[in-house]
Amino acid sequence: MSQSNGRPEPEVIMNFADGFSYSKNRMEEAFRAGGILDRAPTKPAKDPAVTALKREDVDLIIQEFEIARPRAEKALAENGGDVVKTLLALITP
Repeated sequence: MSQSNGRPEPEVIMNFADGFSYSKNRMEEAFRAGGILDRAPTKPAKDPAVTALKREDVDLIIQEFEIARPRAEKALAENGGDVVKTLLALITP
């Protein structure tokens, strides 16, 4: 605990809607013990299949089906980058 003006800092306890109470100091200690707060955030690794897709193929699927880019890339990756298979997979129920 840190001190200010010779007195210890009061412990903060939060009551949440789930019915539990959490102590601020205990939560911070738990996170620091695991190193969660000390680590730098990591970026998720890109799937190599997604990076190998042709931009023209992705754009074609986006224009034809009016879907988001991540969904179009996922559909292409699932079908091995083959546009015809991807188009058929998207229209087949």
